[in-house]
Amino acid sequence: MTESSSRRRLHYRPTVRAASGVDTDPDAPLWRAAQAFRLVTLIYAISYQFASVSNYTNSRLSWFFVALMAVWSGVSAVMLAGGTVPHAGKLQHQIKRGRRLRTYIVLTDQAVVIALMASTRLVSDHEWYQNHQTLPTTLWATNAVISAAILGGPWLGIASGVLISSASAIIRDQINLDLWRDATAPVLVSVGLALGLATTTARRAHRQLEQAVRLIAVTEERERLAREVHDGVLQVLAMVRRRGAELGGEAAELAELAGEQEVALRMLISEQSSGVTADVGGQRVDLAPLLTTQASTTVSVSTPAHPVVLGRDCAIELAAIVDNALSNTAIHAGPGAKAYVLLEDLPGEVIVSIRDDGVGIPEGRLAAAEAEGRMGVSKSILGRVAALGGTATLHTGPGEGTEWEISVPKGSSGSD
Repeated sequence: MTESSSRRRLHYRPTVRAASGVDTDPDAPLWRAAQAFRLVTLIYAISYQFASVSNYTNSRLSWFFVALMAVWSGVSAVMLAGGTVPHAGKLQHQIKRGRRLRTYIVLTDQAVVIALMASTRLVSDHEWYQNHQTLPTTLWATNAVISAAILGGPWLGIASGVLISSASAIIRDQINLDLWRDATAPVLVSVGLALGLATTTARRAHRQLEQAVRLIAVTEERERLAREVHDGVLQVLAMVRRRGAELGGEAAELAELAGEQEVALRMLISEQSSGVTADVGGQRVDLAPLLTTQASTTVSVSTPAHPVVLGRDCAIELAAIVDNALSNTAIHAGPGAKAYVLLEDLPGEVIVSIRDDGVGIPEGRLAAAEAEGRMGVSKSILGRVAALGGTATLHTGPGEGTEWEISVPKGSSGSD
């Protein structure tokens, strides 16, 4: 790479794509389908009116109530099926306002349906309304249950089904414990339960789809940044490290610093490009990324290819133990000492080994340090390991380097 090309500037552009193609309102398709069903039931109710009007004691009043039913069907269908969001900058505000509006419409729907069912007593005699459907028909009344189920899930759907079926039984003087004599209650409650469960499933699927779309967008941006960093910054650091080592003197110090930053940056790019993340949801994290951040020109970190998932507190404590051990290596192991961290994921336990090739620890030195009040090893390492229910084994000696072997059971506090 020429020096002129090494001066190439990187242009970081905020190109994470918006999650396009995903409906911002997960309930919108269900609302539109429900209103189509509402209009179909309206046609059925009007045809039932033509077939039954001759049996009413007040046919003109019955047509008035049918007209009210038709008007309300149109108004509620438009209000519930609407709610598209044209401006991306106002998504959340308009979605919340749409949900409030739908709540009012659904509550009003319950009242309108019950009122129209009760109007049957005004247009027919007792013998008729006791043995036939109420004026707006049971099928049309089901719309109130469907709307409640879509709005509030299975429990609200069941509650609406019980309310409407109870109102129907009271209006028709059909209050009894024989549910099999009239299918109104079982049908309405079943509709509320089924549509409520369908709504819950649709919302869960929508959330998962949004998460997947966001993850794809973020991954694409990470890959783009990784390519640009690799083509620019890493090549510059590599050239500085190589040329500085060749020149020697103060340039060699600059080369060493550039080498450390190159290693750290390559590790970061590797993690980001592969989608590695310490947080795997809830109170569980992947321990491996917490340890790989310790890598440098003097520290080598080896971890399994798969995530090593532990409880958040347990993983943070283990990372702190490794950090403390590496700090001791940097201070006491001697100039030029290198450290090696190995993470092993075994059935039932996790083992972390921290080894260096330094001068080692003389016999009795740790006991003397503790007697002097220096608690670095006893508290920061041994104390933490004991709190996790694990074991810590130290192998060392003059000129033999130092090796800590930390073993922690996966079922320890904070691991689940």
